[in-house]
Amino acid sequence: MKQLRLVIIEDEPATARNLAFMLQSIDESVQIMAILTGVDDSVNWFLLNNNNYDLIFMDIRLADGLSFDIFKRVSLSKPVIFVTAYNNYAIQAFKNNGIDYILKPFDQQEVEQALNKFKNLLGSALSDAGAINLSQLMEQLNEASKSYKKSFLVHFRDKLIPVETAKIAWFYTANELVYAQTDDARQYVIDFTMEQLEKQLDPAAFFRANRQFIINRKQITEVDFYFNGRLSVKIKPAPPENIIISKARVPEFKVWMNN
Repeated sequence: MKQLRLVIIEDEPATARNLAFMLQSIDESVQIMAILTGVDDSVNWFLLNNNNYDLIFMDIRLADGLSFDIFKRVSLSKPVIFVTAYNNYAIQAFKNNGIDYILKPFDQQEVEQALNKFKNLLGSALSDAGAINLSQLMEQLNEASKSYKKSFLVHFRDKLIPVETAKIAWFYTANELVYAQTDDARQYVIDFTMEQLEKQLDPAAFFRANRQFIINRKQITEVDFYFNGRLSVKIKPAPPENIIISKARVPEFKVWMNN
């Protein structure tokens, strides 16, 4: 019987052992070539054993980074089944590319279904187009798995206090300072530039309205037509000046509001 050579990349020892046990219980031909726990040791193993396996079971978030970093450092051509806590929507595209996923917490039936899908695909080699699609999917998943800032540590009356990001109505810059206004009308100075904030805030919740403002969708009360194809955004609490969306940014703003 031909052995099925598998690699498991998982930083939770109990999960890795459980997965290995299930795989070998499902198919006695399964040989676990390696159980790897992070990006660095995975890269090192694949550099030495790039063709010495048939399939990878890979967690997305590892102790020393995201598993996508492995693909940036070493060329992997074999199929991947992701074992992840991310929901179905974020990785549904894998269903169309001959790659499956198992959603944590998983059971033996789910593992068996994923393994059987791989076996059914063994008859056809991955095409170059498939490899390109995989690269695109890596980028999508990398974007989906970004960890956005949940709170800010701010100075307040000689203390440091945490402020939940979701409670911030808008960020405003003036006189080389950046302010955060919360939904209960408290205002704090934030030790970040507006450009840094754009990278740290969830783009589904926050929008860079213009050079002065980043606004929270939940706090928008009204959007009015303004001069020359621009829009005026009403938000609570009221900001120190009008929030105007330029004509060039109106289409992007409308898409953001409609999502």
